[in-house]
Amino acid sequence: MHSESDAATENHPEKQPLNFIHQIIEEDNRTGKFGSRVHTRFPPEPNGYLHIGHAKAILLNYGTAVKYNGKFNLRFDDTNPIKEEEEYVQSIIEDVKWLGADYEDRLFYGSDYFEQMYEYAVQLTRKGKAYVCDLSAEEIKATRGTLTEPGQESPYRKRSIAENLDLLERMKAGEFPDGSRTLRAKIDMASPNLNMRDPVMYRILHAPHHRTGNKWCIYPMYDWAHGLEDSIERITHSLCTLEFEDHRPLYDWFLIELDAYRPQQIEFARLNLTYTVMSKRRLLELVKKRYVNGWDDPRMPTISGMRRRGYTPEAIQNFAERIGVAKRDSTVDVALLEFSVREHLNKIAPRFMGVLNPLKIVIDNYPEDREELLEAINNPEDLSAGTRQVPFSRELYIEADDFMEDPPKNFFRLAPGREVRLRYAYFITCTNVIKDSDGNITEVHCSYDPATSGGDSPNGRKVKGTLHWVSARHARTAEVRLYDRLFNVENPGGEHFLEQLNPTSLTIVDKCYLEPALAEQAVPGFRFQFERLGYFCIDPDTTPTKLVLNRTVTLRDTWAKIAQKQQK
Repeated sequence: MHSESDAATENHPEKQPLNFIHQIIEEDNRTGKFGSRVHTRFPPEPNGYLHIGHAKAILLNYGTAVKYNGKFNLRFDDTNPIKEEEEYVQSIIEDVKWLGADYEDRLFYGSDYFEQMYEYAVQLTRKGKAYVCDLSAEEIKATRGTLTEPGQESPYRKRSIAENLDLLERMKAGEFPDGSRTLRAKIDMASPNLNMRDPVMYRILHAPHHRTGNKWCIYPMYDWAHGLEDSIERITHSLCTLEFEDHRPLYDWFLIELDAYRPQQIEFARLNLTYTVMSKRRLLELVKKRYVNGWDDPRMPTISGMRRRGYTPEAIQNFAERIGVAKRDSTVDVALLEFSVREHLNKIAPRFMGVLNPLKIVIDNYPEDREELLEAINNPEDLSAGTRQVPFSRELYIEADDFMEDPPKNFFRLAPGREVRLRYAYFITCTNVIKDSDGNITEVHCSYDPATSGGDSPNGRKVKGTLHWVSARHARTAEVRLYDRLFNVENPGGEHFLEQLNPTSLTIVDKCYLEPALAEQAVPGFRFQFERLGYFCIDPDTTPTKLVLNRTVTLRDTWAKIAQKQQK
């Protein structure tokens, strides 16, 4: 877990010590390696939507390029047409732009280099460093060996160069069925690194590609394509997560054998969050089995889901700065992400009043035909945001939880005979309670003190409770979606991870009452705070006749409590 004890330093990146990646780059620049240039990239596979872990990688690569006045590429590793879709491409482009990572005109695709990759494959085959193998995928796996036993050489490994070149060309021409042949690198079946045991470079796959159509029926494997793409684009520092560390010798072997430009690969720890799964396979399962309402469901750790929930790119950037860059995997408490969101929204989000669980208040001594406009502060953290006018009338809605007929000792809100303050309005005192035939409270009657206009007491009278409210006469209605964590265990996982889903991760309030000023700003994506309730945003499901709100994050700061415990 990460501590917030260095928050002052974290909020000022220029004061932070260099992370280990930037230390390497500083030394490279000092020695003139790569001509003291820095060129990074983010290379997603378009086989799903990006999640918060990808956001960390995007911001690291882009931020590194900016720090050293370098360049940053967005490049799609689109080498598997079976799993890739144009929908994923467009969503990734939108996410990268939303995060603020500007790739300028440097948008590339692995498929841009298919011809060059094939020529490289021919070059290796001519050198006797690649061969066409007729073993099936299952047979290749069975002869690969283990960590303690060497693999077995393919019976096709000794084919002549001429035969391999002929078969490779015929593979490309579409003469053979799917899975019948592969092109493999000829390296070392006894290597202690399993990735070096004659890995597959090309497989036969008669499938249309989202960009090249039916031009190709053989497609490069990821390990063959990835290093070549970095080389072709002359990337200087190829930043990868730790699972690619064992693949680095293979990438280097390919480029050395081809006498090609070789970037420097540096591995860093991937992001893991509590109460979250980050596997694309599992996220896809959640979507396909309809446990969530699509990739952009606000409960998902996807960037699109977080955007829909009301997170800001600045909050995600601050979160990424706080957790830093590590060499070893660890798990970050999701409360730190929520803290970063809450911290930024507290600065920028305008305040409004809304009631989720309404209880009607009738102020008996307030004239029935009277209404007035009261001045309310838009954001106490930003006085330049100004004020707004909130309508007030005889009948109001307050939260049902803000009234108790027989309150415990430490309950400071409304109760029979007790006086409380209405935010920006008056002091009121409960005088009577109305119930239905089943004993349920339907109305609470009160009296108000006209001398307390604006919520201030002229004679210094103290009250402990301040309630938010909405004028019943002027209230607008909305559907509110209250989101909680998707999983109810801290570290969900295993084959039965679906059993760990939180059954109350979404609660829908059919009718919330809100002040009219908010309804007038009902643009999807608009973020705001309901006073005393939390941060919310307008959902894209909003229509001219129906306002839909998402709860972004509560006001309760669990991270602050965690940090306090760690500091004791």
